[in-house]
Amino acid sequence: METGIKGTAITRVAADNTAAAMGSGELQVFATPAMIALMEKASYESVAKELEPGQGTVGTLMNVKHTAATPVGMEVTATSELVEVDRRRLVFHVEAFDERGMIGEGTHERFIIDNEKFQKKADEK
Repeated sequence: METGIKGTAITRVAADNTAAAMGSGELQVFATPAMIALMEKASYESVAKELEPGQGTVGTLMNVKHTAATPVGMEVTATSELVEVDRRRLVFHVEAFDERGMIGEGTHERFIIDNEKFQKKADEK
């Protein structure tokens, strides 16, 4: 896998992804956990087609700033770019934008895993 792979994920702020609904605050604005999930989606979907059959990726680290609030009704776009590949470790630069500008950015780390083995280990807990 090579660096430079880019991804995008889009959502609209609605009642179910606000801080109030997700338990991360009391306001009707896009929740930080929802922004992080969107950044993860942009990242994992961008490299999915590069993996061997039966492989997937799991998020292991997220270091982001959520710098601006986004109200209900606005669209949010997350972007990712694969900036480092170290064997099974993948590092992405991630950003999120609403219709007015950037609302968050940072880095996200994922590891390539064997889906079946990973699920089995989790189920055995």
